[in-house]
Amino acid sequence: MKKTHLYKCHKDLKGKMIDFFGWEMPLEFSGIITEHMAVRCEAGLFDVSHMGEILVAGRQALDFVQYLTPNDVARLTPNKAHYTALTTPQGTFVDDLLVYCLEPEKYLLVVNASNTDKDYEWIVQHKEGFDVTVENQSDQYTQMALQGPKALEVMKNLTKFPFEELGSFQFGRGEVAGEECLISRTGYTGEDGVEIYTLSPSPEKIWEAVLEKGKGHGVMPIGLGARDTLRLEAKLMLYGNDIDETTTVLEAGLSWLIKFKKGDFLGRDALLRQKEDGIKKKLIGFEIEGRGIARPHYPVFIGNNEVAKVNSGTFAPYLKKSIGLTYLPIDHTEIGMEFEVGVRDKRIKAKVVPTPFYKRESQK
Repeated sequence: MKKTHLYKCHKDLKGKMIDFFGWEMPLEFSGIITEHMAVRCEAGLFDVSHMGEILVAGRQALDFVQYLTPNDVARLTPNKAHYTALTTPQGTFVDDLLVYCLEPEKYLLVVNASNTDKDYEWIVQHKEGFDVTVENQSDQYTQMALQGPKALEVMKNLTKFPFEELGSFQFGRGEVAGEECLISRTGYTGEDGVEIYTLSPSPEKIWEAVLEKGKGHGVMPIGLGARDTLRLEAKLMLYGNDIDETTTVLEAGLSWLIKFKKGDFLGRDALLRQKEDGIKKKLIGFEIEGRGIARPHYPVFIGNNEVAKVNSGTFAPYLKKSIGLTYLPIDHTEIGMEFEVGVRDKRIKAKVVPTPFYKRESQK
């Protein structure tokens, strides 16, 4: 299995390691619920170095990334990023990703670990006719995320870079614990915080410094288990669960990232047709009424008909309720509508609820 540059740090902390799409990664250090609550109430440090980084550069880099993705890359100036998708001609997902504008002719695409090789091949296959170079730099990067209400306070002790002046989805370059980094106001937890990218040969210095400086603020190392429960509470998509090559951007409720007026992009015609015709299904958030936890792949019923499977589902530690995501027929997606989830040998009532399930105070 592949190992991140922080693997020894995880072993020293006695992290419970698992195989995550070919990466040996920590599932948990002190327990999923404990780690989840640390991020919601104080702060947590994640190793997300398994994510992929693909550099697109050249005279037509902007045109190329515009063609690959539905969001409007022309709106990005250096040191700004946005969320978007790699779309198929059918308007479905090759992947979801972040696009960072490093320079006017240089963009860093940050993709999911499970899809890095597939995404790289997809991008290379479509670059004919564009004056660009495409480089998979994933093995060079270490990526960490410091997330939670006390994250920024901890960061102030680690860098002189004025990161607190950055808005959401903005970034800059500076030293963290003496190592050169790209510091980004992004995350995957629903909390405020930063993501730190570095090409340093000694990224463990950053990891150890964050944990040391964060001791008095309750900072804990966080594994993949809590990362998943945190992102679900915030209704952040997970490729392979909530979105894939069978679901369109419109069906996933992400119409806001489609900019039809920008010009041509892969999937534009299909998405425009679907918008005009109307979608037949939509991703919704639900709560279980009563006892029981809806896990991925559990059947979803309306009346006697199985209409879907649970895409993501768990017991939400902070909200203290069972929540999930599933695709329902469009006429059954209004808030408050009820259906059932098959949990083992029983059917348990569920209802459609507003999302995100969790919002931090500054977002309410």
